[in-house]
Amino acid sequence: MSDPTATLPDALRRLGKVHHVALIVRSIEEAGRFWRETLGLELESVMDIGSDRVRIAFLTVGESKVELVEPTDGTTGVARFLAAKGEGFHHVCFEVSDLAQALVAIGAQGVELIDREPRRGAEGPVAFLHPRSCHGVLVELIEAPGGPAWSTVGFEPSS
Repeated sequence: MSDPTATLPDALRRLGKVHHVALIVRSIEEAGRFWRETLGLELESVMDIGSDRVRIAFLTVGESKVELVEPTDGTTGVARFLAAKGEGFHHVCFEVSDLAQALVAIGAQGVELIDREPRRGAEGPVAFLHPRSCHGVLVELIEAPGGPAWSTVGFEPSS
């Protein structure tokens, strides 16, 4: 039997690490205490993402992260998610080497894309795949540091 991934570009076939797993929370301070004090994860950063109307925190675990996402506006998709489902798992994010190339390849496979091109995320160029095409899971892709989309979405070249 042939390898079904053999025709996929390297940017898609060879996903990098799990960059992060995102959890929706009511309060970063409250949830963060559990992840820091009980589980011993280190707080890396907390930032407001005004364009998405959320506040996020990244906690490191090995080479990956846990992202806590707190809505700052009750009208957003994140706020609706919290109201309907409560706190918990929201999405998984995988690192790719060339995000634009990965999106073209994934779209050609018939996967429904939320973002058809890279956009600016908190830690690099990102794009989302619709849960309808991913067996109910929201999937985020982030381009590895210094990849081709970094300057396109306004990030400084990595050192």
